Amino acid sequence: MDKKHLATITILVKDRKSHAVEVNQILTDNGHLILARLGVNVQRHCIENCTAMITIAIEATAQEINNITKKLDEFYGIVAKASTLTD
Repeated sequence: MDKKHLATITILVKDRKSHAVEVNQILTDNGHLILARLGVNVQRHCIENCTAMITIAIEATAQEINNITKKLDEFYGIVAKASTLTD
């Protein structure tokens, strides 16, 4: 069994309305690994083409963390970065 790591993945979404379905599907598919999720409305008074930031806390193998980050980062207008805690 691969070692599990605690990590965060921070996701910057350039246009949250146009990417909501894709981002939420990836997070739902990996929901069993997610410990917590925080969504931040970066532009509080924005109505269209709004930027959003989502941070998830995750417990997963290095491969699982990399796979989720890569899937999110593949979309135009989304930047995803992982930070893994090591012991």
